[in-house]
Amino acid sequence: MRSTSPTAAPHHPHTPLPDQPDRQHRRIGKRWLAAAAAALVTAGAAVAIQLSADAHEANAPGYGQDDLRRDADVIQALGVTGVQARVTTGPGRDLVATSGVAEAGTDRPVPRNGYFRMASTGKALVATVVLQLVDEGKLALDDTVDRRLPGLVDGNGNDGRRITIRQLLQHTSGIHDDLPGFTTPQEYYERRYDTYTPQQIVARAMRHRPDFPPGTGWSYSNTGYALLDMIIEKVTDRPWHQEVENRVLKPLGMDHTYLPGSTPTLRRPHANGYVFPSGKRVDVTKVILPDPGAYVSTTADVNRFFQALLGGELLPQARLAEMQDTVPVNEEMQLFWPHGRYGLGLANRPLSCGGSYWSHEGGDGGYITLNGATDDGSRTVTVSMSTALNDSPDNALRQEQAASNLVDRALCDAPGNGQGT
Repeated sequence: MRSTSPTAAPHHPHTPLPDQPDRQHRRIGKRWLAAAAAALVTAGAAVAIQLSADAHEANAPGYGQDDLRRDADVIQALGVTGVQARVTTGPGRDLVATSGVAEAGTDRPVPRNGYFRMASTGKALVATVVLQLVDEGKLALDDTVDRRLPGLVDGNGNDGRRITIRQLLQHTSGIHDDLPGFTTPQEYYERRYDTYTPQQIVARAMRHRPDFPPGTGWSYSNTGYALLDMIIEKVTDRPWHQEVENRVLKPLGMDHTYLPGSTPTLRRPHANGYVFPSGKRVDVTKVILPDPGAYVSTTADVNRFFQALLGGELLPQARLAEMQDTVPVNEEMQLFWPHGRYGLGLANRPLSCGGSYWSHEGGDGGYITLNGATDDGSRTVTVSMSTALNDSPDNALRQEQAASNLVDRALCDAPGNGQGT
């Protein structure tokens, strides 16, 4: 979404996925997920991603550097241009692996801690700030949207008097998602620098009827987080991204996480981002995304965030428990998150070794991010893939499964000796 940052910015206006027609569930931050799922459902393909049992059984005691490198290579072999992955088990105890190249047609290696668009992973940052404001008594989860933003959500059956902040956070508001996008390379080149305000994003959604009455279903809505950004600003009288910086990024020392606003390029070093519309690889690294929370980050910073969040550094236990109060995701998302559930800006997925982990994926601007953290944040892992969509839905699912397997293996049998970088 477009932020009100000094330059503006996005987890989409969306931008670049030159290969996606307009759809209701544009990503989990990722339209590529929605597109692949929709294609599979349309084709009647019953492709359910399951964590590979034999992948976990193959684990030797202590997931190490060689394991991480092998798992990164498996992802890259499925058509991903570049992969970087990091496993963190404590201060100074990281494993890092890369695979593929930073730029197609070259032999330039993927940076070990390169910048990438983490897209919807930024929603976890926004949700954290909202819960901090709740803890300070400045908001209530059961406040209605209309109380904070009178008259904004209205028309075509939309009613801000019936939608709560909790429902925006959990994607149970029913607000239809209608972010701008691209379906061809030509559209990408013509519109990649377009910018949008949160008000424009919400206005687009109001042209549609709700997907369901508030609180009766689950449907990923970037528009809901555009509204949350506006609510943060209304309550604090400061730009929402400034609140994220002051409350999350600065306290945690996340110096490599930033909102690019209207700047279409990434800081260096970085791998280039790609999509595959009509089977043709298109470099979409230069783009302005209009999505809420479209931050740029690094694997080290993302791991640091989840380590702090689950470790109790950002929220008191009672608020963290509210964040972890989950509901099942819809059938479409179950293709990618079997048995997955969603809380308040935080997703929960099962581990093959028992128990579950917490995360928030993201995908946009040519990058896909998967991550995960144990209940106490003592083990965290982030995978960045610099290819946002392969033309084959089946292969997109395989890429998602391979990255999910890496996360699962790293969390189920994380290194105990800090071997690596």
